[in-house]
Amino acid sequence: MKKFLHISLAIVALIVISQVAMAQPQPPASPEAVPIDGGLSLLLAAGAGLGAKKAWDARKRS
Repeated sequence: MKKFLHISLAIVALIVISQVAMAQPQPPASPEAVPIDGGLSLLLAAGAGLGAKKAWDARKRS
């Protein structure tokens, strides 16, 4: 019974959170506005850093 209560409370919480998150209207977007400026460069830098660390650790082990 306790497990069922926890699962149902989690489902209700997820439904409520999803409704609150979708409460804001989206602004109209033009076809020229593509937001890949800041986030993509950070992801590429993080990936390069992770790859360099893994290569460094593999070289140290050999």
